[in-house]
Amino acid sequence: MKPIELLECAQRLQAIAQAGLAYSESAYDTERYEEVRALSVRLLQELTDEPREKIISVFASDCGYQTPKVDVRAVVFRGKDEILLVREKIDGGRWTLPGGWADIGYSPSEVAVKEALEEAGLVVAPVRLLALFDIRKHAHPPQVWHAYKIFIQCEERGGTLIHETTETEGAEWFRLDELDRLELSIERVTLPQLRQMFQFAVNPDLPALCD
Repeated sequence: MKPIELLECAQRLQAIAQAGLAYSESAYDTERYEEVRALSVRLLQELTDEPREKIISVFASDCGYQTPKVDVRAVVFRGKDEILLVREKIDGGRWTLPGGWADIGYSPSEVAVKEALEEAGLVVAPVRLLALFDIRKHAHPPQVWHAYKIFIQCEERGGTLIHETTETEGAEWFRLDELDRLELSIERVTLPQLRQMFQFAVNPDLPALCD
């Protein structure tokens, strides 16, 4: 099996174990599901460079029925020619769209607005949903968790670009022809995805993308 297929197996084993632990009423079954969860963690250790403690904390510590995580990205254009990107400290200063994991108590649009302000200093208003992507169907590197990515177009309403936050170390506008030279944080956004976003700037009547 290919590494990506093994990763998907580990994710499915974890999901099965988590659901079993949530709904099983048998001590015998609970013990078996704990064993399945432990095997999924061991498999992930073999497939990634992540330490066992981190895998357990982010991958094997939830309870209840497991669902994909949700990553929200704010897509802010300046005219039709430029898009806003920020540099992620946690990923060596690579560029991405402002955004992050969805927060409890916030709608997707509210997350996009909050992230644009916190990471780039801009006050924005949500305009429309541009895309809902499954990371497995795009050229993201293998990740411990299964996630969906939501891209929401936002309109600049105020604020000033900031170049240093707790999470980012730069915010700039880029043209489409400048993207090839950038080191992108491909766990968060890929070059083909950014090119697709520019299509919406040129043709705002395009339908939203799915998967």
